[in-house]
Amino acid sequence: MRELIIASTSTVYGGDYLDYLTEEMAELFKDTEEVIFIPYARPGGISHDQYTAKAAKAFTEIGKKLVGLHTFDNPVEALKNAKGAFTGGGNTFVLVNALYRLELMQPLRQAIFKGLPYMGTSAGSNICGVSMQTTNDMPIVYPPSFKTLGVIPFNLNPHYLDPNPESKHMGETRETRIAEFHTQNTVPVVGLREESWLRVKGDEITLKGKLKARVFEQGKEPHEVESGATLRF
Repeated sequence: MRELIIASTSTVYGGDYLDYLTEEMAELFKDTEEVIFIPYARPGGISHDQYTAKAAKAFTEIGKKLVGLHTFDNPVEALKNAKGAFTGGGNTFVLVNALYRLELMQPLRQAIFKGLPYMGTSAGSNICGVSMQTTNDMPIVYPPSFKTLGVIPFNLNPHYLDPNPESKHMGETRETRIAEFHTQNTVPVVGLREESWLRVKGDEITLKGKLKARVFEQGKEPHEVESGATLRF
């Protein structure tokens, strides 16, 4: 039975790291005292140790110990034995490249489907989808594949932004880029706005947070989904 929190962001405006998810985190990881942290997305290029230390502070608030996956001699075995896992944000290309290089993508997928409580934010949420092709990140490395965990039956666009009618910027909007994706792909895309997340329990996927999500499907007009609604495709 899948147990996941898939969040758009780790930090909301004016808040501290993960503080808006404290109650959800405590519930998700209630049955373990130790959570494995997957630090490979490296936001801003920080080291794995620096990133783990930053994330660990938030887990201390809910009485949990966070241990970086990079500290294990055998990370595959560490994932197999884990009682909880969290993947933070950063660059999705860097994250996916590392997961393939270390042969962790499939073990992580298997662990999640076996019931491993998993939380992802931003890049860590992107990898929950069918592919990483709707990320906003720059392709600063070239991963072996764009295919990701596929633990939800659609792709995500975290940090989704609506067009600003007052902006003089003439470039592509997020909606335009997702429409471009759908000229080549059939996978649905959910645009997750800030301070929004998906709570996955078994086969049920529920939108949580204060804001709506925007759903894109090939050949259909985009539509809004209310917070509290169950997502079905």
